[in-house]
Amino acid sequence: MFHVKHFDVVVIGGGHAGTEAAHVSARMGASTALVTMKVSGIGVMSCNPAIGGLGKGHLVREIDAMDGIMGRVADVSGIQFRLLNRRKGPAVQGPRTQSDRAVYQETMLKMMQTTQNLTIVEGEVVDLFMKGDVVSGVCLADGSEISAEAVILTTGTFLRGTIHIGDKSYSGGRMGDDASVPLADRIDGFGLPTGRLKTGTPPRLDSRTINWDGLDRQEADDDPSLFSFLSSTAPLRQISCGITHTNSRTHDIIRENLDRSAMYGGHIEGVGPRYCPSIEDKIVRFADKESHQVFLEPEGLNDHTIYPNGISTSLPAEIQVDYVQSMTGLEQAKILQPGYAIEYDYVDPRALNADLSVRDVPGLFLAGQINGTTGYEEAAAQGLVAGLNAVRRVKGVEPVHFRRDQSYIGVMIDDLTTRGVAEPYRMFTSRAEFRLSLRADNADQRLTEFGRDLGCVSDRRMSSYARKNEQLTSMRDLLSETEFTPKQIAAQGIRINQDGTKRTPFQVLAFPNVTFEQLAGLVPDILEFPQPIQEQVARDALYANYIARQQKDVERLRKDELLKIPVGFDYTAISGLSAELQSKLERVQPADLAQAARIDGMTPAALALVLGRIRFLEKMSA
Repeated sequence: MFHVKHFDVVVIGGGHAGTEAAHVSARMGASTALVTMKVSGIGVMSCNPAIGGLGKGHLVREIDAMDGIMGRVADVSGIQFRLLNRRKGPAVQGPRTQSDRAVYQETMLKMMQTTQNLTIVEGEVVDLFMKGDVVSGVCLADGSEISAEAVILTTGTFLRGTIHIGDKSYSGGRMGDDASVPLADRIDGFGLPTGRLKTGTPPRLDSRTINWDGLDRQEADDDPSLFSFLSSTAPLRQISCGITHTNSRTHDIIRENLDRSAMYGGHIEGVGPRYCPSIEDKIVRFADKESHQVFLEPEGLNDHTIYPNGISTSLPAEIQVDYVQSMTGLEQAKILQPGYAIEYDYVDPRALNADLSVRDVPGLFLAGQINGTTGYEEAAAQGLVAGLNAVRRVKGVEPVHFRRDQSYIGVMIDDLTTRGVAEPYRMFTSRAEFRLSLRADNADQRLTEFGRDLGCVSDRRMSSYARKNEQLTSMRDLLSETEFTPKQIAAQGIRINQDGTKRTPFQVLAFPNVTFEQLAGLVPDILEFPQPIQEQVARDALYANYIARQQKDVERLRKDELLKIPVGFDYTAISGLSAELQSKLERVQPADLAQAARIDGMTPAALALVLGRIRFLEKMSA
């Protein structure tokens, strides 16, 4: 029997949320236990072997800026780096990489095994240990107990998980792994608002049975956009992906068998992700489309498995064979593992505080898909926040909240805890109202010093950041210290109106098609700065005017955030506030006026009533 008297923090689950939570807890000096059903399952990429994308790539850069690990592991394992939205503005570009599934898992496991202050425990958590109404540890299936000051639950799709393939259903957290049922019963016992969500995965194909001749190819970028600010190269060989398409025959096969799909056959009650629909969903919702693109993505350099991105399904296995083989290049394709849908329990994130602690269950934090999100990146970002705040609870200091104007992490957590979810939540750049300043390239400028102050950023990273920040500051100062006339600027081959207005080279850098070689005629020393520094300064210049205007909105938001709403504030005592809004406010329990303003249905008039009540109570208690 395994028995440990005490850890500061216990993390349940070794997925993307759990590893990030355990790592940040340990590197902040807390004695940390990571409990997982299988040590070999730590860092496993359950679905698509890829990291990043639009919005998601921003999250990975922010995790890295706080000295998290997902970005570093993604860089080590990346086999096809691509910068998405390259033709659009820098604010909405997103780094992405196809990963070698085995290398990612091996690298993550090794990193966790060599982390100081971290103990990995193999076992199943079947219950939470309680002292009164406070969570004080975990109980394992073998009867042992691990006590802790804080427990972080990161169960992914394992909480009462059910796998569906056609009309066949069975309990499972993912293919080949058991679901967590006793723990789900404990969550039910807390009386938390819960629901069911679902996600899916496509069949895996054998690359040796695919006819690659004649298929379109998608190449990796020549110049990889890495995730970690500490990375300099992509060590693995870069590969291309194949591209095929569904066709009318594919669609006919799926339509003829819709009633045999777990989803359309009525076997699934959970809601799936709207932005990552199953192939059945695509055929039904986009009935006028004659074909859908399918990316044939290798799962590793030494792996024959192909992930056909775009055809997730819950159809019976034999129907999957039929529709797969109806596509060009896949006529003889062999399925190594059928696609399936998985349904699982989640907790309404409005039951959480902004530090990801459960409002009515002291000592318990939730992170990842249990909070209604989808994706490795969203899970890892939540793990970081939960781990940080679990340690702060142990130390007896106030929790830290990530702001919407500060990070995509802040946007996501505010969205979740304020608005809840009706479907699995996925991060997009469009969710961030301050996205011009929340770029992927400046995540370290926004968050590394913040992380250092919190105690989660290492000396190595801080030293690297300080060198970079010094170069950025020096270059911006150099470009901003002298103004030049339009005539002087035009003499460098730069198109400019002869309006008599003097401008700094930094302002000129925002003009279309201006190069540093042209500006060197005005400021010769700028060419001595490294190219990455030049590129970030150019992006800063491009958005400088927009960000200055945006800052007024930020200041207004900060003002509302400073107006805290008292804990236990009674919204039912506010006359004139609709019963619906009273109910929503009571459920969400917003921490400040800014969060209250973002609750669905909130109006300026209703907000004024809340503000008036707060002022009245302050006056009465003065």
